[in-house]
Amino acid sequence: MQRILTMEFGRVTEAAALAAARWIGRGDKIAADDAAVEAMRAVFDTLHMSGTVVIGEGEMDEAPMLYIGERLGTGEMPELDIAVDPLEGTNLVAKGLNGAIAVLAIAKKGILLHAPDMYMDKIAVGPAAVGRIHLDAPIRENLTNVADALNKGINDLAVVILDRPRHQKIIQEVRDCGARIHLISDGDVSPAVACAFEGTGIDMMLGVGGAPEGVLAAAALRTAGGEMQGRLWPEDDNDIARARALGIEDINKLLTLDDLVSNDDVFFVATGITEGHLLRGVNFTPQGAITHTIVMRGKTGTVRFIEARHCFAKKPKNMIRGACS
Repeated sequence: MQRILTMEFGRVTEAAALAAARWIGRGDKIAADDAAVEAMRAVFDTLHMSGTVVIGEGEMDEAPMLYIGERLGTGEMPELDIAVDPLEGTNLVAKGLNGAIAVLAIAKKGILLHAPDMYMDKIAVGPAAVGRIHLDAPIRENLTNVADALNKGINDLAVVILDRPRHQKIIQEVRDCGARIHLISDGDVSPAVACAFEGTGIDMMLGVGGAPEGVLAAAALRTAGGEMQGRLWPEDDNDIARARALGIEDINKLLTLDDLVSNDDVFFVATGITEGHLLRGVNFTPQGAITHTIVMRGKTGTVRFIEARHCFAKKPKNMIRGACS
């Protein structure tokens, strides 16, 4: 993939974050998501590439923009697969809570798993704990191995888990082991990625969340040298049929990082909307706004944190949609 596109991908998530941030705390998650989608789509139209959405806002009849199969860019080479979530954490933005991001992963065709819109059981850790986890291992075994790899006591570990009734058992098991838990209401991409970076305060992410979000997080962990495992978690026959329609025959297969993102020729990009463990949220200023973005290139392992200062008076209107009229 062309390195010159690196900064362009950052512009895509910045636009989505700026648009969504206008809706922080206003209680309207649909309007926030619509604003992010429209702004992200507008910037994609300017990129010199031929992209196809493989993970997006839904099927063509469910989403007006960024639907699965939609073509993005000017139509020039390179030919790329695109996974997007213009607003990861719609409820977080609506309620003004931490952890919302605008995020994408881009790779050459065939690298990203075309994950169906269903649940996935996941476990994620950073580089130091690679090879020390297994999705099917007991909670205590995983915690013990990760603590040993990080040269910590179990009671010093911080584990992120979505606060859902389905997780009551693993939450209790983690607590019984003495590890600390950060329960989150939504948005498990950001904490999964945070596992890969020292200083974020997150050592592991556990539990059942979205399968598309699992692929997005895996793109970052592949670049950062971390590890993620997953297994699809169908709720009904429709989920199974959806997975098989995308070419996933073995629903019960343990998905390794190689299954989720098959090689290093991938970009991961995210911009903070509200404050998070890894990224700062959008900060509006008298002249415009300040954004905080991470851009990761798998081929080189380069990770860039970009603080951008946006001057709205000079920015095209379609790049900052979502503002109050």
